[in-house]
Amino acid sequence: MEVLRQGGVILYPTDTVWGIGCDATNDEAVRRVYHIKQRDDSKALICLVDSDARLQRYVRQVPDVAWQLIDSVKDTGSRPLTLVLDGAVNLAPSLIADDGSIALRITQEPFSRELCYRFQKALVSTSANISGLPPAQNYCDIDPRLIDLVDYVCFSRRQEHKPHAPSGIIRLRQDGEVTIIR
Repeated sequence: MEVLRQGGVILYPTDTVWGIGCDATNDEAVRRVYHIKQRDDSKALICLVDSDARLQRYVRQVPDVAWQLIDSVKDTGSRPLTLVLDGAVNLAPSLIADDGSIALRITQEPFSRELCYRFQKALVSTSANISGLPPAQNYCDIDPRLIDLVDYVCFSRRQEHKPHAPSGIIRLRQDGEVTIIR
């Protein structure tokens, strides 16, 4: 936790692939994640939270359909789902898209959920890879250059060797428009 509180960047297992993360409210840390990934800062990053209540802290008004989709994922245990929602607040400015939206996911995976719960803030969760390269499904897939650039690498699930896939992504606009991105 101390690394995150001090604005550090970590590598950690998520409910999908391994992620590069930081305090989603710390703009300097977020900019560092973009630099580490060699990613254009016009491309959005996803954030993880541990609960419905925490999600509401970062979006002005969560549409009803978002709650229905979140409940569906919880009830069925289906593929993790990231929602792109309008009205982002209380986050690092460089995380918020030009249209005011943010990509958020409530993680159900035990380690990342506990990490978010203990940190008490949203965490950036972008795939652990250099932009344009495949995401690291397991710890052994992480490019050693990334390991050297972060401040801390979590120990959980380092020995795991199984397939993981990125989350689904759905864009929900305040006007009711729904777009399936992935």
